[in-house]
Amino acid sequence: MAAVTLEQIKKLRELTGAGMTDCKKALEATNGDMEAAVEYLRKKGAAAAAKRVDRSADEGLIWIAENPDHTAAALVEVNCETDFVARNEQFADFARAIAEAALRQKPQTLQELLQASINGKTVEDALNETLAKFGEKIVIKRFSVIETDGYLTSYIHPGNRLGVVVEFNQAPASDEVAQGYRDIAMQIAAMSPLAVGREDLDPAVVEKEKAVYREQVQQQGKPEHIAERIVEGKMNKFYQEVALIEQSFVKNPDITVQKYLEELSEKQGSPVTIRRFWRYQLGEQVEQPVEQ
Repeated sequence: MAAVTLEQIKKLRELTGAGMTDCKKALEATNGDMEAAVEYLRKKGAAAAAKRVDRSADEGLIWIAENPDHTAAALVEVNCETDFVARNEQFADFARAIAEAALRQKPQTLQELLQASINGKTVEDALNETLAKFGEKIVIKRFSVIETDGYLTSYIHPGNRLGVVVEFNQAPASDEVAQGYRDIAMQIAAMSPLAVGREDLDPAVVEKEKAVYREQVQQQGKPEHIAERIVEGKMNKFYQEVALIEQSFVKNPDITVQKYLEELSEKQGSPVTIRRFWRYQLGEQVEQPVEQ
């Protein structure tokens, strides 16, 4: 077998981002076959993942990709073990590529996303290469692909640890209204509402909250007719905290978000409404992620 050259090692490193030693071993194991060496490193990354299954991957990035007319977007969270890796430009490029792949190919599940195409390979292969490159547990934790006949506005908080996508019923008619849309996205980022309006809240969440307040009032020994009014008052305060349109508007606490929407509607010349929103914050508990 011909000796592996430094030029081959450098080329493989450029292709995969793996360390020089790993590249040398891969080329030696594959008799200098570059394509086979790339596959070798991918498999090495997949094998290394099994050893990292119990490690915690709490750092990472939130990334958003949007189409030009703001009718489709993809929101993703990609995790790693350390802030050092999260701040690496190559890791950021990987997170961006995942979001763009999700936007283009619109997978419905994480398994479908893993089989999506990214730079001529599957996301799963790219994930294994990224793991081999950094030597850390890498997790595509969650993603959302959003499509609308209205208009999407997004906001990424500096540092990419928090991202928001908001669906409005129509495109903004002016830069002023567009800034208003962005203000509402920033409101969601800052105040973490659970739903657009109180009627959109999960009934289980509402009932659980009511049960807590009823228990509190019962312990105080209040008469039933008074207790119900107290519970109702506490629930109204709860709605003002968790229902977006009932929250105080961060940029002007003297009005609610609903009032701000009415002001935007006047500027728009037609009613502006919020249909839905998505808010990803790094480290939130979600359903079982896809791990590599």
